[in-house]
Amino acid sequence: MYPDGGIARFRVYGQVHAVHPQDPAEAFDLAHVFAGGRVEFTSDQHFGVGSNLILPGRGKDMGDGWETKRSREKGHKDWAIIKLGAPGALEQVEIDTAHFKGNFPESCELHALAASGDVDWTSSKGEGNEWTLILPRTKLGPHRQHYFQLENVDGKLYTHIKVTIHPDGGIKRIRIIGTKGQGNAFVAKPKAQGQSVDVSTATVSSQDAVSIPVLPLTPEAFAPFGQVVQAYGDHNAAPKGTKITPANQGSASKFHKLSLLASSYPPEAGATAGLSVYRCNPLQDVNQDGTADLKIMERHPFTNQGFIPMGKGPGEGLADPGCAYLVVVAKNAPDGRPDVATVRAFVASTSQGIMYNTAVWHQPMTVLGKALDFACVETQVGDGGVADCEIVELEQGVKLKLPKEYGRGSS
Repeated sequence: MYPDGGIARFRVYGQVHAVHPQDPAEAFDLAHVFAGGRVEFTSDQHFGVGSNLILPGRGKDMGDGWETKRSREKGHKDWAIIKLGAPGALEQVEIDTAHFKGNFPESCELHALAASGDVDWTSSKGEGNEWTLILPRTKLGPHRQHYFQLENVDGKLYTHIKVTIHPDGGIKRIRIIGTKGQGNAFVAKPKAQGQSVDVSTATVSSQDAVSIPVLPLTPEAFAPFGQVVQAYGDHNAAPKGTKITPANQGSASKFHKLSLLASSYPPEAGATAGLSVYRCNPLQDVNQDGTADLKIMERHPFTNQGFIPMGKGPGEGLADPGCAYLVVVAKNAPDGRPDVATVRAFVASTSQGIMYNTAVWHQPMTVLGKALDFACVETQVGDGGVADCEIVELEQGVKLKLPKEYGRGSS
């Protein structure tokens, strides 16, 4: 500027030069601004703009997230539509509510869309597209990263994501993890010779084994299967409704009744509650592609079952990068066996305990990195019968995609 003075804002408009992995099989954040993602529409952005959702990092305060105004309307919801940096096969999502402690959304849901070209979201055409539900309405918590495996995403490429929050509030970041729709991992199905591929019908090549991502353990994602037992350095980050009181003359905090013991054995069974200790050696059978095969699952028909690592940590995150454990769960299929379509896998730190709900299918305790002891609390007859523990072999192959630090070749 000549010769001096003031300029309030400077805007430069254009398209991002997208940064994508060279390996088409490598998963990355398809929604990230550096990957070419773009927030194309928001229902409201009263306190924070929607484009903040795809920025790098976790931000510094509520102002650099997406936050909508308060509403007293029953059934109210807000939403943002993100165009991915490339059509992709989706796998998982991270929803971060960092700094939103009293004004995080009660719940959220995600839909995906395969569209060719630009869409005018302000017209009836924009809302007339066929959205696919990829994350059912799920509760959120304050001031933390949530990780969820996506549903209904096999065999299709998507171009847009719609995140809906109920009823309103703020989200800091959203990460849509998947693989780019190119390379040998996909089977293109053009409508005719010489025509371009329609991403709405492009499919992933079929595999006999189901591949399951292993995500960080969080209370919200684990809620359908049990409870996460852990402390929180920031009390505002504890799940809503958690009772927290000072203890030990103020030198400690007590997180009350994070899980209750339950038993439905008949009185004549003579079942009793007690503490046991499991010493678990680390997983050895790791495939060269960084996966582990899930072969058997078990459940306890009449009792819930808790496991508390006998280690120490800060309360969140991996307390020891060399020591963690897998938590793999599934719901019941109509035939009473594990429903492979509902298998979910998590990696837990040594500062997190778990409580499996009664009759929830789970993998036997599996440790990563180093041997680990667990205190186990349960109510059992103790005679080794099916009433205490039912074990089945899976009929369909399931591969667990281990975190990189634990999945590099055979141990």
